[in-house]
Amino acid sequence: MLSQHLVILPILIPLLAALLQLLPWGANPQFYRRIIGLVSCSVLLVVSALLLITSTEGAQVYALGSWQAPYGIVLVADRLSALMVLLTAVLALPVLIYACHGEDNLGSHFQALFQFQLVGIIGAFLTGDLFNLFVFFEILLISSYALLMHGGGKLKLRACLHYVLLNLTGSAIFLISLGVLYGITGTLNMADMAVKVAALTGDDATIARAGGILLLVVFGLKAALLPLYFWLPQAYAMTTGTVAALFAIMTKVGIYGILRVFTLIFGAGAGEAAMLGYDWLWWLGLATLAIGGIGVIGSRDLRLVISYLVVISVGTMLTTFSMGNERAISAVVYYLFHSTLVTGALFLLVDIMAKQRGKTASRIIKGRKLAQHALLGVLFLISAVTVIGMPPLSGFIGKLFILEAARTGAQVALLWPLVLFSSFLVMVALARAGSRMFWHTFEGKAAEDKSPAGQLVAVALLLSGAVLMTLFARPISAYTDAIAHDLMHPQSYISTVLHQSGGAHE
Repeated sequence: MLSQHLVILPILIPLLAALLQLLPWGANPQFYRRIIGLVSCSVLLVVSALLLITSTEGAQVYALGSWQAPYGIVLVADRLSALMVLLTAVLALPVLIYACHGEDNLGSHFQALFQFQLVGIIGAFLTGDLFNLFVFFEILLISSYALLMHGGGKLKLRACLHYVLLNLTGSAIFLISLGVLYGITGTLNMADMAVKVAALTGDDATIARAGGILLLVVFGLKAALLPLYFWLPQAYAMTTGTVAALFAIMTKVGIYGILRVFTLIFGAGAGEAAMLGYDWLWWLGLATLAIGGIGVIGSRDLRLVISYLVVISVGTMLTTFSMGNERAISAVVYYLFHSTLVTGALFLLVDIMAKQRGKTASRIIKGRKLAQHALLGVLFLISAVTVIGMPPLSGFIGKLFILEAARTGAQVALLWPLVLFSSFLVMVALARAGSRMFWHTFEGKAAEDKSPAGQLVAVALLLSGAVLMTLFARPISAYTDAIAHDLMHPQSYISTVLHQSGGAHE
């Protein structure tokens, strides 16, 4: 019975937890809400691992209300979506552990909003329908608006205003693109749309291409692709460490949308709409990578530096994806998993450092000695080595995969220098920050308020992901190779969604 409903469980678990957390819980409601949240994330992690295992046998389709595709709403768990759900669960549990040590008290209903955010993110990964992708986008965005303001403050309000306005515009464009595509194909099921777009010719194909370009704009906004990245640095830098760490997965929703739609619907088999937007992604990805490097070296606040690291990772992944081959997509998926965990860990770590430094907070200036100076220094060094891409950790392996995926002369001539030079800029920026915060400190007594052990454990758990990705690089690479093959050959996905029997459930 459990296996029959495994695909929908990652959505139902945080949804049920959020509803329970909204109930009044007597004299100490926060305690019970924390317990519910931690249990929910723990169960979600187990269910996500089971879903990943079952997805290796082929895409799992769940038809809600027994309405078969393309007429009904379907959830689809293939290798890529199952991996993204697992990544969300792996990130969420340590981040929630961190938040439960005080930061969730800064505003009301943080715990429920956290779970609703997971509902939106996971739903976006599992849906097989473009309209429901829009619906789950809205769920995660509405939750993110409130989470971004968690704790209050004028700077957060200004950053949130920019974030809300840009995403409302993106939502409007998303609806327009859905209207265009539905009008020309008569369907919003992604597998069915892939079949119908491939058969379009002439003006109909041109209209479909226009709808696809609008989708690319929407996903580019979510992923923070140049010139649509301006909302990200300030939004991530001004919010709390917990929220910024959770938001490390937010840009990956946009990247997932590009990976899914522009291989399935507008991939090599899309007829006159084939390989739509790939040339644009190449140049815009390179520009995003370059502007991220400039932002890193120009930032004078460590939170802002980490925010620009997210921009660099987005540019790196989308440039690599635009090369349009299996080796490139496999490298993107490996790098995506690595970058999410390490940037999440860095946001939490910098939050700890900022609290112990007092008034100087996360600014890259001389400050007082940290209460847990040696331990935080070691964690910062491991994080820096990983995110820079120095051997032997997962950052080095991920960038090696990306550089190795560039095969033509033009790809090598443009991608290699930008990736290597941006890595050099990141190394300089983090070395400068580390020297200021750990070496050139004020003389005298160190800070007294030590961070709770649970927060340090949360950072260590996320950083352990980099170690595990290094130790198990070969099997992980084999899995990402299988994902890349599935994306570049979507016929099996299409056939499973449209023709699988026994996939309906009430």
